[in-house]
Amino acid sequence: MTINNNAEKTRNSILSVAPMLDWTDRHCRYFLRLVCPSCVLYTEMVTTSTLLLGRDPERFLEFSGAEHPLILQLGGDDPQAMRAAAGMARAYGYDGLNLNVGCPSPRVQKGSFGACLMTTPDLVAELVAAMGESGLPVSVKHRLGLDREEDYVALRAFVETVATAGCRHFIVHARNAWLKGLSPAKNRDVPPLRWDWVHQLKKDLPHLTIEINGGFHDLAAVTAQFSAADGVMLGRAAYHHPLLLAEIERALGRRKTLPEPEVILSGLIAYAERWGEGLPAPRLSRHLHGLRFGQSGAAVWRRFLGTAEPGESAAKFLRRGMSLLD
Repeated sequence: MTINNNAEKTRNSILSVAPMLDWTDRHCRYFLRLVCPSCVLYTEMVTTSTLLLGRDPERFLEFSGAEHPLILQLGGDDPQAMRAAAGMARAYGYDGLNLNVGCPSPRVQKGSFGACLMTTPDLVAELVAAMGESGLPVSVKHRLGLDREEDYVALRAFVETVATAGCRHFIVHARNAWLKGLSPAKNRDVPPLRWDWVHQLKKDLPHLTIEINGGFHDLAAVTAQFSAADGVMLGRAAYHHPLLLAEIERALGRRKTLPEPEVILSGLIAYAERWGEGLPAPRLSRHLHGLRFGQSGAAVWRRFLGTAEPGESAAKFLRRGMSLLD
């Protein structure tokens, strides 16, 4: 499928992979970059306290140069701390910053950040302004609203308020965040999807970059969005079916063919060899279950990924796996 409507706009559409806690670590991101050279990658959310008070901030900030363009997602509610964390991100060479205003987890709520910040748009604007002092572009990832209250006017007012602080890029998860009675996992599925609200937001605020997130599982659903929003962010669909990213690139005219799993695995082996024994097999292999999604041999591949020997390096393990892709 190739998109023809508004071809120039479509070619410039944003394709990104969402920040996902415990999933989009540096090894996952390197794998996804091999699959999709043009997509924007995001780190897992890192809190300002982790960076400023933790013993090992480097563990959360270091990345491979191949991961660019790469955005650091920050969580927090203190402008001064956010300013300091943003400065660290700049020093490490990130391409941009993202503020988490969408996570509904009880732990995040206890810290007074994430989705509950939608009740304080003026504070979000302060946080954005503090982040912007780093000189890096700042985006905000947020929900439509909170709990069962559906109020498009409030959503638009939130975005307009935050935009006054200099934010020009909003990534909208097209569901409300239910802060009570739902787990974070159910918050990704149970609250109703309202893609139409995101489309309306773009119509009402055409000077802003509005990227849509939530509920996309196949090529047709994604490509249908490019005429109504500036881009699409994929979450778990990209993790479970990474080659979907390459299919979208092809639909956008950015590539002619899909990457072969053997080529991707060769790139991962070279990456793992640079780590040597310092990269145990499970730290990389856990991200590779979707490499053969929907293909012949997928079940055999998934079973293989559970066979790493104690202490086996990722490089050695993946070399063993290459024969399964022949």
